[in-house]
Amino acid sequence: MKKQKATTTVTKREKAEHGTSLLTAFREIRELIVHGRLSPGTWILEADLAERLNMSRTPVRGAIHWLQREGYILEHRNVSKSRMIVAPLTKEDANELYMIIGRLEGIAGRGVAQLPAAERKTITAQLHKLNKHLENIASGRGGQPGEIFDCDRDFHRLIIKHGAGARLTTLHKAIEPQTERYWRLYASSIIQDLHLSVQEHERIIRAIENADADAVEVGLQQNWLKGAERLGHVIDIFGERGSW
Repeated sequence: MKKQKATTTVTKREKAEHGTSLLTAFREIRELIVHGRLSPGTWILEADLAERLNMSRTPVRGAIHWLQREGYILEHRNVSKSRMIVAPLTKEDANELYMIIGRLEGIAGRGVAQLPAAERKTITAQLHKLNKHLENIASGRGGQPGEIFDCDRDFHRLIIKHGAGARLTTLHKAIEPQTERYWRLYASSIIQDLHLSVQEHERIIRAIENADADAVEVGLQQNWLKGAERLGHVIDIFGERGSW
């Protein structure tokens, strides 16, 4: 019986330690938002989130304020009161996010273009492989639509991995999940334009092979800007999610 009680005590203590982690609360709530399990426009209720995540309310409260600073959560005010809500997905916001991440990746792309030829050859071989998989999905020759997001993300992350320094990588990690919200919630409506993204990727790869830093930077920026245009057409058709 004593061993039984000791085990129970340890389990409770471990849960308490987990629940006091602000970073854990931030990451878990952010994941719920990014994956659409907390839909755009949803009211944020601190007590409900704490119960859902099996955490105390203190780290959840801190995480909500952190997420508000990063733009995932907004304060919505009306005449009588204000509420925290999951930030809506809007065309204006998408344009701004895609412009920012395009600029960041463009800077990283310049770094990749300036690497020694042998390193660039290895990187472009990996980029070709990823883009070929996207091309096969777009043309119906292989792969599954559900693989598009991960494959496209791996393409862009590879450039960040080899061309960005610590500060740029940190900035990219902060903005990438916000663009992911749009990708995941509107992806099924963008698949028909996947071949356009494949063509843009090919131009980026060729520029890296040619060590043309200017063309790599422009290519990455254009890939994101064109992506924002394609996304904007979809938002025009289906509407802004969570907007009021």
